Parts: sequence; structure tokens; C-alpha cells
Amino acid sequence: VRLAESGGGLVQGGGSLRLSCAASTQHFFSFAMGWFRQSVGKDREFVAAISRSSKGTMYGDSVKGRFTISRDDAKNTMYLQMNNLKPEDTAVYYCAANLASTGHEYYTTAGEYGYWGRGTQVTVSS
Repeated sequence: VRLAESGGGLVQGGGSLRLSCAASTQHFFSFAMGWFRQSVGKDREFVAAISRSSKGTMYGDSVKGRFTISRDDAKNTMYLQMNNLKPEDTAVYYCAANLASTGHEYYTTAGEYGYWGRGTQVTVSS
């Protein structure tokens, strides 16, 4: 399974970006998916997760109310809509896939994901 993020870039504080994560498989619908981010000198941080069939979603405390995770199984793609961006959102954003999900679980720790993309840089200026 290959995952490819896109949509990162430089944006002013208060602005918006939409990240995409394209999967290289038709079995995308069966995966639980997540977004994580990592900034320089910090550990990888949970951002958002979504279950199979979009039955459940979860967000990290720092992004609740500003970010929205979604998926389009017909396009084998997951999205992260990021609004009201802040300088502290600056990081490399990674998408991740859990292939073992059998229900509508979502996962919030990096160790629960077996497949990762290479990341896309998001920089928010003040």
C-alpha cells in the first residue's frame, strides 16, 4: 500500500488548506485512516482519525473545531480540511493506514498504523 500526501504549502495565519492522501489500492474502503504531524524537535502528534465508512472520527485537542477529516472511498482518498490555521500548526503532516480494522474503529496512536506516507509540509506564518 502506498500513500501519497499533497496539498501542503505556505499560508498566513487564519487561512485554510486542504490536504489529500491518495492510496494506491482499491481496498482503501476497508482501512481505518489517520493524520499525524511532526514539527522540528517534537514527537509525532495525533491530528485526526476516521474509521471505515466514515462511521467515526476523532480529533486531537489542539485541532478540534478547526480541522475536519473526511474520506472518499470511490476516489481512494482521504482529506484534511484545515481552517483558521495558526503558526503552531506548522509541521510535516503524514497520513497513515490501519489495514486490520474490521469494524468502525478509529485509532489515535502512531503505533496502530502500519503504513505511512512521506508527508507534506505545512507552514503557517504569523
